Amino acid sequence: MTFHVTALYASLVALGVIVLANIVSARRGRARISILHGDDLGLALAIRRHGNLIENAPLMLILMGLCEASDLAAPWLHAMGILFLAARVAHVAGLSVERLMAPLRLVGGIGTQIAMLGAVGYLLWRQF
Repeated sequence: MTFHVTALYASLVALGVIVLANIVSARRGRARISILHGDDLGLALAIRRHGNLIENAPLMLILMGLCEASDLAAPWLHAMGILFLAARVAHVAGLSVERLMAPLRLVGGIGTQIAMLGAVGYLLWRQF
């Protein structure tokens, strides 16, 4: 079995992880901070942006792969993948040290959960 759709989104997510990791590395170099973030809130923000993607991406990609293996139609898989990517971009743009509940942060969190819940709903439906 091939996972063409999941592979596409895994590749795009990996690019996002690489970009965010390099942003963290560059900020660490400028701040001369090797571990944690010291008192550099910009570095802390970059670390959380990267970390939030890392925390959500593996589960979403596993769910997408399981949906693809369970014969979910490609348009639905693309809808999940696009929603997840858009939500993660919104979350990165909305995450801020100044504002706890920035609108894009909220959109990003809710969009991520909707994408995951769509996959979970389909997988549970297939079981019964």
